[in-house]
Amino acid sequence: MLIFRRFLPFLQPYLTTMLWSGLLVMGVAAVNLVLLRLTGSLWDVITVQRDIERMTALISIVMGLVILQGLCSMGHSYLTAWVSQHIMADFRRHVFAHLQTLDVKFFARRPTGELLSRLMNDVGTIQTVATEMPIDSAKQLVTFVGGLAFLFMMNWRLSLLILILLPLLVLVAKLFGRRLKTLSLSLQDQTATLSTLAEEVISGIRIVKSFVQTKREEERFARQIDQALRLTMRRAGIMALFIPTISLLTFSIAAAVIWYGGQQVVEGLITPGDLFAFILFAGILIGPLSSAARVFGQVKEAQGALQRVFEILDVEPAIQDLPGAEPLSIVAGHVQFEHVSFAYDPRVPVLSHLSFEAKPGDVIAIVGPTGAGKTTVINLLHRFYDPTSGRILIDGRDLKQVTLESWYRQLALVPQETILFGGTILDNVRYGNPSASEQEIEFACKAAHAHEFISNLPEGYHTMVGEKGINLSGGQRQRLAIARAILKNPRILLLDEATSSLDSESERLVQEALERLMQGRTTFLVAHRLSTIQHATRILVLDKGRLVEEGTHAQLMEKKGLYHYLYTLRLHEPLE
Repeated sequence: MLIFRRFLPFLQPYLTTMLWSGLLVMGVAAVNLVLLRLTGSLWDVITVQRDIERMTALISIVMGLVILQGLCSMGHSYLTAWVSQHIMADFRRHVFAHLQTLDVKFFARRPTGELLSRLMNDVGTIQTVATEMPIDSAKQLVTFVGGLAFLFMMNWRLSLLILILLPLLVLVAKLFGRRLKTLSLSLQDQTATLSTLAEEVISGIRIVKSFVQTKREEERFARQIDQALRLTMRRAGIMALFIPTISLLTFSIAAAVIWYGGQQVVEGLITPGDLFAFILFAGILIGPLSSAARVFGQVKEAQGALQRVFEILDVEPAIQDLPGAEPLSIVAGHVQFEHVSFAYDPRVPVLSHLSFEAKPGDVIAIVGPTGAGKTTVINLLHRFYDPTSGRILIDGRDLKQVTLESWYRQLALVPQETILFGGTILDNVRYGNPSASEQEIEFACKAAHAHEFISNLPEGYHTMVGEKGINLSGGQRQRLAIARAILKNPRILLLDEATSSLDSESERLVQEALERLMQGRTTFLVAHRLSTIQHATRILVLDKGRLVEEGTHAQLMEKKGLYHYLYTLRLHEPLE
């Protein structure tokens, strides 16, 4: 129950509404019990007393109670749905908001499909048990307790027969429940694996088709489906045995009641109507018992789902505001790396004792062979990660001592892999400044040389870009990303191969825009084109995580070191 207690804060704002819904559903159950008792009396009036006037009165009362029951049922159904949907909406918002606080390292280690499965599937599993089950349990409780009360008032000896098998029911439920929990958790993990695989294949469908691997992916998916099917059928097998076992025990009680009660009718100790009502009450008690068996299985399944969701909620972001961190006002752009070392995996260092300085307005190009640590420098500057040792200073202040949000507002990142969101071109460019007017957006697009191709689209700035910008070319997506950065008007630019997707003509136009944007701003760029490197204030040459050379293009060419080698080797190719 500990895992369910952790969920209680999400229920608290809706407890009053849940209480009203519970009272209404308890009213439904209470009216139903009264109707059953009146049915027994009506049976005696018709078959034994043959009193038409009393029969009419009883039928009128029955009809009134049916109408009352219907009104209570309508109210509780709506309130239950309202509470259920609102609680789950709140919980999903909470989980989604927490996900956004987690650092990049967390997402690098977790498949997207798994996270989506926990956010959508697992939360959906929790919904029934956490919101609908308590209200339904109130109905079953009234039915069970009220039914037993009527039974004992009518005939306590018959009632004792019903209670004999209750301890056995509890034991059976406990034995089956342990196995159900294990299988439900395994099945939820398998569902997450399926979601991950499907997400990977769908997002990479072009590569799958290009490399003629559709059959392979179908087989991979089929294997995972078969595994999920086996788990599902094992759980179904247990449930198939569990529920009939419970039903058999409960119907055994009913058979005993009929046998013993029939004898008492024959001997004249009770009326046929009393036996009829007694059998109805005994039958209605089967509902709560069978429901308890079903709910027990659902509770075990929800336990697994809650455990998986709270595993995410228990993750503390590695990158967060430290106690005493202060908001950062507009910076001049003076950046210093002091003996910075970093490793994604402690066994494999990526940067070692890296030190350099960038003054406001400098354009710092970072070059080097593949795996030298170029993008890692950008990640550390953006504080997606923290150095394992050393520190990064911004205008003389340790980057860890300022709030993340205030620091992010100083930056604009144009990554190597352009990220666009579902929506229009206007929406995506405005992402850089949500309050920007359409005129400001158009100005930014013109500066990024994107306005011309946007104007040629049938719907212009209101054109839908498609999922991840699939409706646009790579160069068009990149120019929109640059326009988004221009609109943000940052103090520090981080360009991770920002022109990598452009042809020569587009690159020339964008480079002009970037040069205008760089004026008065500190810029760090991972070099892609030689022309970009040549215009940098200073070039940092990395090799195996160490700074091996630095200087201008001319100075480095004179040294005839690694930079000269890379330049000569790839004179007609982009630098890596």
